[in-house]
Amino acid sequence: MDRMIYTAMTGAKHTLGQQAVMSNNLANANTTGFRAETSVLRAVPVFSEALATRAFVVDSSAGADFRPGTVQQTGRDLDVAVEGPGWIAVRLEDGSEAYTRNGNLHVSANGVLQTRNGLNIQGDGGAIAIPPGSTISIAKDGTVSTVAIRPGSNESNVVLTAGRIKLVNPPETQLTRGADGLFRLAGGAADADANVTLINGAVEGSNVNVVEALVDMISLSRQFETHMKLLKNAEGNAQRASSLLSLS
Repeated sequence: MDRMIYTAMTGAKHTLGQQAVMSNNLANANTTGFRAETSVLRAVPVFSEALATRAFVVDSSAGADFRPGTVQQTGRDLDVAVEGPGWIAVRLEDGSEAYTRNGNLHVSANGVLQTRNGLNIQGDGGAIAIPPGSTISIAKDGTVSTVAIRPGSNESNVVLTAGRIKLVNPPETQLTRGADGLFRLAGGAADADANVTLINGAVEGSNVNVVEALVDMISLSRQFETHMKLLKNAEGNAQRASSLLSLS
């Protein structure tokens, strides 16, 4: 009977955790470049001399769903989508490097190319500075070009290279998702990969399948109800057993 309690109790707890994961996925169904979270339940035995046959249910996170999202054409010069596998590198406030598929970029008030969340895009030589009043063009290989008047010259429409966006493609198994939705590489920063390319004037949508997520939430809700019924049955069995023992 207590074996039933171990399984049902921990199963109910982690089923609620999976519900939270599904809810977060649905909330980000329209977030640019979002990768759906995934999680699975597994049994873990309780190591004890007296309870060798007991087991807990734990939520073993499988990480993320790395399937690509739908590429949506926007026609905006600062919108880029990663074509196929790969990531855009960004510099965090603590100086470390993280990776995103969100290519909805903008130029900050200080003239630095950033994500919409205010993180600097990592270039080959650091942050990518954009001259004031420039027209920006981002090439397939990540090269950021600007069209402006060269300082000290009367020439107009001079094309200058502001930098090149660092594009990487580390093994997906080595990437971990942070609480901010960005991915990080265990052991440091990834090397730039010349095979990763961009699509200009487009962004990649979320890869969350809304229908599948809703079906999973219904299934998890039923699983939780089943766990609760098992706990009720265990309680009833315990009460009947106590009654029988009291009569003996």
